[in-house]
Amino acid sequence: MAHRLRPVGHGFAGSAPVRLVFGREVSAAPGRVFRALAEDVTGWTEWFGPVTLARPLDGGAGREIRLRGGARFRETVLVTRAPEVYAYRVDVTNVPGARAMAEEWRLTPAGTGTRVRWTMAADGTAPFRLALVAARPGLGLTFRDAVTSLDRRLAG
Repeated sequence: MAHRLRPVGHGFAGSAPVRLVFGREVSAAPGRVFRALAEDVTGWTEWFGPVTLARPLDGGAGREIRLRGGARFRETVLVTRAPEVYAYRVDVTNVPGARAMAEEWRLTPAGTGTRVRWTMAADGTAPFRLALVAARPGLGLTFRDAVTSLDRRLAG
């Protein structure tokens, strides 16, 4: 059953009770990575393995995301600052125990490429928080695979 989460602002990515932060360098320039994240939302299904549906809503102010396994998210875009930051919060989800969630993608130049840093910020019931922390290794692998796939896609 879907439920509404507590609305949070962009600062939540730095202050949430649970913050999972992952980073990786890619060869694509920050502008190209930013466009793939923020402007080609439907393209997420091509490079972010667990994403089965990604579509912009409300003229790009929101997103609908569905993951393998059945998780669903309706999100509001919080920050679109090219080519540095793309951030959004989850407004509605069917993930049990979640109370607030946001994600931030921060891009910084790294030589001719980009350092990609993804922060998943969340609050929820104790079991939800524990499960999210326990999922850190798997989420890290998912991030690495996704960013590697995105880099290959942008090079092609």
